[in-house]
Amino acid sequence: MKFQSKARVTALGAYVPEKKLTNQDLEKMVDTNDEWIVQRTGITERRLSAEDEFVTDLAVKAVENLVERFPTNLSDIDLIIAATITPDYVTPSVAAVIHGRMDFPETTGVMDLNSACAGFVYALQVANAMVTSGQSRKVLIIAAEVLSKITDYSDRNTCILFGDGAGAAIVELDEENPGFLGSYYGSNGKAGNKLYCTNISKKIEKEDPEVVDYLYQDGRAVYTFVIRTVPASVQKMLLESDITAEDIDWFVPHSANLRMIQSIGDKLGFRREQALTSLENFGNTSSATIPLALWLALNEGKLKRGDKLALYGFGGGLTHAGVIIEW
Repeated sequence: MKFQSKARVTALGAYVPEKKLTNQDLEKMVDTNDEWIVQRTGITERRLSAEDEFVTDLAVKAVENLVERFPTNLSDIDLIIAATITPDYVTPSVAAVIHGRMDFPETTGVMDLNSACAGFVYALQVANAMVTSGQSRKVLIIAAEVLSKITDYSDRNTCILFGDGAGAAIVELDEENPGFLGSYYGSNGKAGNKLYCTNISKKIEKEDPEVVDYLYQDGRAVYTFVIRTVPASVQKMLLESDITAEDIDWFVPHSANLRMIQSIGDKLGFRREQALTSLENFGNTSSATIPLALWLALNEGKLKRGDKLALYGFGGGLTHAGVIIEW
């Protein structure tokens, strides 16, 4: 079926907490060092939420930043989609809490979306579908995480990776100049035990029975999944969208690991300088890495009107999803 869109991304904002956790700080906590972390991940520091700071706090500040940067009326938002794996509550949803804290009208719908590191891209796909189908005209998307609250800081394999942050975007109707040019998604749920964090149920088939309450990742298995799956999926997305890699100005992958991103880019023919990332100073913020990367590029003056961007998220689930948008 031919890809359809009547929507465009029209605004972007972000927020990261003030507290920094550097590689030098981690050297005092676990058996690791700055050189080892940088060589294997590319991360030099990450941001951590305060003890009394949660996902909705970060999300609200990201939306406030969006409005400051792209003055827009929030009273006509008809749907809020929050992408996260670290919600404040089981219920109400993060989107519902944001709705209450920011005084949206009662006609605004709310939903949370959990696709881990692919969450922001899935939210973009849902927003485009809702606007294109006519069910919405203006959708607010927020991707926010407080991964520090589910990270085991005695586990040197995971504590070096994760950080906290939030990004927000608005997708709204634009029938004359739609900005969504293509999309793709997939999953391998049978490998869900390679990256998980338990909640109510402890029944996930774990390889390590000692790992229960914190975020667990089999780094090698996830790396293998990504390298085998993502380049081929991006190629399918480009092909189905009738767009070539040469048409893409910026590649925006999930900022999980710079070595991984380099390998994906090499397979696709993207130069390293074409990749927009956020992990160097913010770490792996799961669903928030892609909007944070866009926000950084916007602040640096890299993004130009008309640029074509290939966004691709991948992670827990194991899920993956991409969109091609025109800025």
